[in-house]
Amino acid sequence: MNETEKSSQWHKTACILCSLNCGIEVQLDENEPRHIARIRGDKAHPISRGYTCEKPQRLDFYQNAADRLTSPLRRRPDGTFEPIDWETAIAEIADKLGLIRDEHGGESIFYYGGGGQANHLGGTYADSVLKALGSKFRSNALAQEKTGEFWVQGKMMGTGMHSDFEHCEVAIFIGKNPWQSHGFNRARVILRQIAKDPDRSLIVIDPRRSETAELADYHLAIIPGTDAWCLAALAGILVQENLIARDWLAEHATGLDQIEPLLASIPVAGYAEACGVPEDLLRAAARRIAQAKSVSMMEDLGMQMSIHSTLSSYLQRMIWLLTGNFGRPGTNYALVPFVALNLLNKGAGISRESGEKPEKRSPVAGARIISGLVPCNIIPDEILTDHPRRYRAMIVESANPVHSLADSQRMREALGSLDLLVVIDVAMTETARLASYVLPAPTQYEKYEASYFNIEFPQNGFHLRRPVFDSPPGTLPEPEIHARIVEALGELTDEDIAPLKAAAQQGRPVFAREFMNAMATNPVIAKFAPVVLYRTLGPTLPNGAASAAVLWAACHLFVQANPLSARRAGFTGDQFTAAESLFDAILDNPSGVIFAKDEYEDSWSRVRLPDNKINLAIPEMIAETQKLATEPLQRNPDYPFVLSAGERRSESANTIIRNPDWRKKSHAGLLHIHPQDAANLGLKADDSARLSTRRGSADVVIEITDTLQPGHLSLPNGLGLDYDAGDGVIMRVGVSLNELTASEDRDFLAGTPWHKHVPARLEPLK
Repeated sequence: MNETEKSSQWHKTACILCSLNCGIEVQLDENEPRHIARIRGDKAHPISRGYTCEKPQRLDFYQNAADRLTSPLRRRPDGTFEPIDWETAIAEIADKLGLIRDEHGGESIFYYGGGGQANHLGGTYADSVLKALGSKFRSNALAQEKTGEFWVQGKMMGTGMHSDFEHCEVAIFIGKNPWQSHGFNRARVILRQIAKDPDRSLIVIDPRRSETAELADYHLAIIPGTDAWCLAALAGILVQENLIARDWLAEHATGLDQIEPLLASIPVAGYAEACGVPEDLLRAAARRIAQAKSVSMMEDLGMQMSIHSTLSSYLQRMIWLLTGNFGRPGTNYALVPFVALNLLNKGAGISRESGEKPEKRSPVAGARIISGLVPCNIIPDEILTDHPRRYRAMIVESANPVHSLADSQRMREALGSLDLLVVIDVAMTETARLASYVLPAPTQYEKYEASYFNIEFPQNGFHLRRPVFDSPPGTLPEPEIHARIVEALGELTDEDIAPLKAAAQQGRPVFAREFMNAMATNPVIAKFAPVVLYRTLGPTLPNGAASAAVLWAACHLFVQANPLSARRAGFTGDQFTAAESLFDAILDNPSGVIFAKDEYEDSWSRVRLPDNKINLAIPEMIAETQKLATEPLQRNPDYPFVLSAGERRSESANTIIRNPDWRKKSHAGLLHIHPQDAANLGLKADDSARLSTRRGSADVVIEITDTLQPGHLSLPNGLGLDYDAGDGVIMRVGVSLNELTASEDRDFLAGTPWHKHVPARLEPLK
């Protein structure tokens, strides 16, 4: 195919700007064939079915950013970088990692990242590097957002949850604006359907009048940071007005006898005052929930990055569980992912056989490790110390902790003090600028990639995306990088894998037999299975799809664990045949494939607790609920405003788009402020002001809006990146939010940051 033919063709791929990864088709520019000219929804995609929002139209700014990396880089003693070849880079990195492992132990090597939105294949292969090094500790962005929720789900259900908004009678969103953040399939279509249907209701709990709140039947406009009081009041009303599903709870749950007296004692009027929502509105919302035939409820970062986030995750589940909204159409359900990103009950759950599982802790700070993830906010504490078990080296893959994690100043100090920092990324990020070595990877449109955020129900889909462009010389896909590091460490040799290479040439049935035998008899093969598959099965896959080799094993594991789900999706025959058919379908369908079909009652078999019953009583959460009555939310008089550091707006984007030129309006990312506050400060639209927190200050331009409450400020996400347009001049547009946040401001249990509740001061600039 020549360049003209390639430009006129529509190429199937996916959007990578939120967790939904809607299927899209792109057409290339005839004059500049490495540029994306047009984008549309892919009607053949089995989940998004042609739906897309406006955000994918920005993707060419990601694909063709000027700060792309196309050569491995090594830091010189003076702090500048020099290009080096891949052989030198891999050899030196392996040697230095090996020395740190041998002197201080593998647990001194910390891994951060491993994917990002829709970029998960590489992180799968990183597991082999970590095993080669004996590395035990890792983290990623989920530990900034979701680990409190994961911990609660582990204790209450031991499984992952999602919500059926397409069929629910009542939809509830807490700290979430799905009009912008999505979070479920075809979000804007479904929101409009609910809003237009007189028999359905939309309840939004959010301090801000977001686009979703504008559509709501009940907008519970809480005072920022008071989610827990609002949710406790709703749960209290359900109990006190006897609106709970007693028969259902008797059959499906334990712990009601401990929870009911607690909720019966909730002072609803006092909590209504505390959260700023009229009591009659709270009662009306609770009654609407109780009378509905089906309720789906979802939380997001507006709550998860605020005060009492883990407690609020618990209380919001209490609302839909007390009313029996689980395991039926239009309610919440237990999903079955294709590849689990985490084990929700790992270090946080209750097993069917042995009861409570012991919690793992980080080596220096002793923080809870939930779902295998060290809390992001304590990473500097684990480094900036003379503790013998401190982290001394760090591998950062497809992540930018200096910009994205709390307290950028302290994070820079921590990363700068490491013995070795290796960054694998597409661009010269803020974190890469601190690295000892930077290893360039292709963009997500230059390689095979996939997302493991598979959350749909009752049909669940998986999308292996093919490259749209050739990767530029000098870059290597992450699986190749990880394979080379493992080999350079001397952990995997040609002799180890030669028999499997030969077997792969004889076809997958022969390979499968030999691979399973090698897994059982050769510890090296079992230890480094992803890289082994990449080096043996990978080269035999069609169209250069070697990176998809690990999905072959995933297909077999999925069918083994979920035979009925796979059979309903059309993958029949014996276990081997079904798994091989699933793998072929993934390779052969550029728009993706339905890999699982479920029934709603299947959710109960996935509740991994004794007798498949939901656990309502978590002692830590009972104690925290009791504290609400005696520990009111306090304001700091020196910082009288509450700043939401990171609001999703139509003019904001995922930070993988580093080039700011895509923004046609609100170029600098305006600070939103209520008219009353602006008047009190003598500020007018487009005035400049100084925004200060106890961690830092920034100059901002204001936009006056009554969508916020008095005392509440917000800045958009996705700005404040240091972008080099190729002339060596670093340009920063907007505020780098984590220059204003403090790492010690975090949830007591999960360590998640309070980015949506940052005490702040605002002063006019003269």
